Amino acid sequence: MAAYFVLSLGIGLYYRKRAGKSTDEFFLGGRSMPWYLAGLSMVATTFAADTPLAVTELVANNGVSGNWLWWNMLAGGMLTTFFFARLWRRAGILTELEFIELRYSGKPAAFLRGFKAVWLGIIMNVLIIAWVNVALNAILSVFFGIPEEEVLIYTAAAMLITAGYSAISGIWGVAVTDAVQFVIAMSGCIILAVLVLDTPQVGGMDGLLEKIPEGSLNFFPSLSAGVDNGGMVISIGAFFAFIGVQWWASWYPGAEPGGGGYVAQRMMSAKTEKDSMLATLFFQMAHYCLRPWPWIIVGLATLVLYPDLSDKKLGYVMAMKDFLPPGLRGLLLVAFFAAYMSTIATQLNWGASYLVNDLYARFIRPESSFPESEKAQKHYVSAGKIMTMLLMVLGLMVTPMIKSISSVWEIIIECGAGLGLVLILRWYWWRISAWAEITATLVPFVIYLSCKLLLEPYLEGHYKDLFVIYKEQKISFFITTGFTTISWLLVTLFGRPEPESHLRAFYKRVSPGGSWGPYKTPGTGTN
Repeated sequence: MAAYFVLSLGIGLYYRKRAGKSTDEFFLGGRSMPWYLAGLSMVATTFAADTPLAVTELVANNGVSGNWLWWNMLAGGMLTTFFFARLWRRAGILTELEFIELRYSGKPAAFLRGFKAVWLGIIMNVLIIAWVNVALNAILSVFFGIPEEEVLIYTAAAMLITAGYSAISGIWGVAVTDAVQFVIAMSGCIILAVLVLDTPQVGGMDGLLEKIPEGSLNFFPSLSAGVDNGGMVISIGAFFAFIGVQWWASWYPGAEPGGGGYVAQRMMSAKTEKDSMLATLFFQMAHYCLRPWPWIIVGLATLVLYPDLSDKKLGYVMAMKDFLPPGLRGLLLVAFFAAYMSTIATQLNWGASYLVNDLYARFIRPESSFPESEKAQKHYVSAGKIMTMLLMVLGLMVTPMIKSISSVWEIIIECGAGLGLVLILRWYWWRISAWAEITATLVPFVIYLSCKLLLEPYLEGHYKDLFVIYKEQKISFFITTGFTTISWLLVTLFGRPEPESHLRAFYKRVSPGGSWGPYKTPGTGTN
């Protein structure tokens, strides 16, 4: 464990000089990252300390088919790969939010950029950091028996090391440590899956297949009102919410419709448009098709090893504790620290890029206020380091407030329901305006709060049977998506489009294709 932490800090120190040159180097690595490193960094970031535990819980409760709760997002991922990866790289911007004023104009665009810098860079980012901290707390508490009131100290130490190398090394240090951390983390997970299968209680793959409940290996969920022998059973409404709507309607970190977030950051850091596309394709294949299977095997094995365990996700940590010899136990614990640190490092660097580029440099201390551009860049790099440490502190402060990771997931998905289609169409339809995206961003908050504070208490108090259907069929998600979609469509069709000169300039720079009608001009996109 000590060697691992020293290695992480060593990589950070190695890249410190390069990161200090400019914000382009600090946040995008000088746009020179090869596809395999950018792709590995994406995969490592989505492998957090909570990920194996979440998959174990899904599999233990619903069998293999339970993974469709997140596998459904592959559709949006492939859309990003083949339609948006090249465009993000071609846009030549520093952050996803800078795109807003590239695509839109005037005060509405400036407001939207500033609002999202605070919403995504601070509030949403801190929530994600906090839930990842909660997962690591659970692992350390079960693994070492550390009291809950003390475990945050150890998490804080790991986070301090992560924030340290992120602040001094920028995105190159983050990406390289991501790659190392991913190899360590996946090696540990594969070793655990092999050893758990080989235990006398499980008896290898043949023994596992004999002992797990019938239906646990069903690949697709069952659309039924009854229990289907261990496989996942979901309602028709939930099926359409997860499979047919969620992937294009909702904003979710790592699976944003149209790309975005830290995935867009990696696309923009790639050497060329081709590297950007290949990195994203590698990410989708590894994230959805390859990486989950060691976790799924352990999840199935926990059904045999711990049949009476109430909190299913802890079965993964208990298997580590009970069936790994001391040396391998330490290796797998390092694997979890690696998974944790890769996610936290990306969140810190990504969040700092929004706060520096889209809030501080845009509205508080613009580059024009400096006598020399070089001094401005050094100042912004220093600001990025400060923002990195600030986000670390905020994440630690919020961590004790998070009582349920699933509730945070619900808030994130519901508060972005209906926004996704705007994020897709703004590239391909000239009629989308800043006011349309503002509407799609703000309306979900209003509808979600109205459902939570007004509609749900009323249904629960007066129509209990209807309330049960409302919850089972994910009706609130459809209500929010429907109201949001209608709202931004009305604003789009009856409001003013962006100025002609701005639309022509955007199309000339990005050449996105789609419905651009009179604004099409010969593209000048470069590699």
